[in-house]
Amino acid sequence: MIEPELFDAIELLVNLPKDRLCAGVRGAIVECYEDGKYEVEFANEEGETLALSTLSSEEFIVVWKAKTKRWLSVSEQISAAINHLSEERQQEVLNFARSLYQR
Repeated sequence: MIEPELFDAIELLVNLPKDRLCAGVRGAIVECYEDGKYEVEFANEEGETLALSTLSSEEFIVVWKAKTKRWLSVSEQISAAINHLSEERQQEVLNFARSLYQR
C-alpha cells in the first residue's frame, strides 16, 4: 500500500454528501493525524477552498506523491483502490478483468 503523506494529492473513493463531494474528486493532504486520519483540502480551479474533510485512508487513494513529485501510474492506482475492497469484491474485479480478455 502507498502510504499517504503530507501534500500528496488524493482521489476520493467515496461520496461525501455533507461536503457535496463525489467519488473521483481530487484534493491535497494538508495534515496527518496520529490516529491515522488525514485532513484533506478540496479546492476549485481558482484555488478557493471548497471543503476541508478529515478522512481515513480507506476513503481515498493517493494519485500524486509530493515527496517524489510523481503521478502514480494507472496500475498503481487500480491496485490501491482494489486493496480497499473486501475479498468478495476483489474477486468480482478479477472476474471482470478476465472478461476483458475474451472480447
